[in-house]
Amino acid sequence: MNKAAQASQEIRTIEELNTIDSPVHKMSPLSKLILTVVYITCVASFGRYDIYGLFVMILLPLIGYVLSTIPVSLCFRKMRFVLPAILLVGIANPFLDRDIAVVIGRVPISFGMISMLTLLMKGAFSIMASFLLIATTPIDDLCKSLRRIHVPKIMVSLLLLTYRYISLFLDEVSVMTDCYSLRAPGQKGIQFSAWGSFLGGLIIRSEGKASRNYDCMMLRGFNGDFDHAVGKGIRTSWLFAVILITFSIGMRLYNLPAIIGSVFVR
Repeated sequence: MNKAAQASQEIRTIEELNTIDSPVHKMSPLSKLILTVVYITCVASFGRYDIYGLFVMILLPLIGYVLSTIPVSLCFRKMRFVLPAILLVGIANPFLDRDIAVVIGRVPISFGMISMLTLLMKGAFSIMASFLLIATTPIDDLCKSLRRIHVPKIMVSLLLLTYRYISLFLDEVSVMTDCYSLRAPGQKGIQFSAWGSFLGGLIIRSEGKASRNYDCMMLRGFNGDFDHAVGKGIRTSWLFAVILITFSIGMRLYNLPAIIGSVFVR
């Protein structure tokens, strides 16, 4: 199996996670969408040095992963290409902000190091929440929820078609790569001289197939409103979502570790 086929299989694996029967999967898609947006907003709004207050925010996604029976390791394995990008964004902070914030034992910790760790935590927590939403909510239900909060129809349709096109594109890459390998046995990769024709053929094949798929969608009555999506959840899902939203906002407004520390110090 080539790399394109592996990437396509990973997307299908994520879609298979939508079929798990768990309390998180049974929640209303709209409640999960709003909860995720509020959570990521609260995480992103923490100060760059507020590492103690931010650390508590990991509780929400961990609760979600436990209730959904989805291992956290699967999230980071699927999102392994995003984490290095986050690291590259904050890797210069320790060199730009060298003032010492605290000394642990004999090891000085600079403000730049703290800000880098805070940035990594923000990225990791946001990825965990986003992946949990994708893994427990079918794309059609998610698009229907976006339409219910009046996201423009054209943007929601672009999101759906882009998501579908990625799988189609990867399938075409896999087929063409296998065909090229059969015509050039023993050769590693694709020769530079063949890149142009390979890319041109890939675009033509995938665009033609995507057009046929879109025509099939239109013949089946697709109008961008996602009336076919179920979009239902258990009645208590909104109550659970409101509790978690309140917890997220409360953790943002009040520094729980500092409050608990002050109680024990006294």
